[in-house]
Amino acid sequence: MDAKIGKFFDSIGDFFTGGDQIPWCDSDIVSGCEREVAEAEKGSSDDLKSECIMRFSWALVHSRRPEDIQRGIAMLEASLGGSSSPLQMREKLYLLSVGYYRSGDFPRSRQLVDCCLEIAPDWRQALTLKKTIEEKITKDGVIGIGIAATAVGVLVGGIAAALARKG
Repeated sequence: MDAKIGKFFDSIGDFFTGGDQIPWCDSDIVSGCEREVAEAEKGSSDDLKSECIMRFSWALVHSRRPEDIQRGIAMLEASLGGSSSPLQMREKLYLLSVGYYRSGDFPRSRQLVDCCLEIAPDWRQALTLKKTIEEKITKDGVIGIGIAATAVGVLVGGIAAALARKG
């Protein structure tokens, strides 16, 4: 019984705080990945450069800093045309979807994760992200309806109070 009550309160907390399963990345990791890219640029193979850039992009879109997320989105969008394999395209689309999710553009995030799932329909990570996005969109809709209903209630209450004073 206690476990059920705990889960209930956790789910309420997640509803209001936006709890999700997408990992965060701290600034030390972002800095380390940025150094890796700079070192790889000094003459490493193209494969190593590409690998370092993907790690750096991952770190950026998982960062808590909005400017890092925007930078990651820009890097990934710029590199989409150079994707040589479906696997590479899938990874970039997934990371872009995470970036847009983190920046609050849920419709764009859902669109990108859908493209990702066209390439790999059974990819559990992308399916989980899609579910997270859809839950966030639903939650935001419910909160929006609640705010609108409250505003209408306050307005109607104010009108009723004004009419009661006149009468």
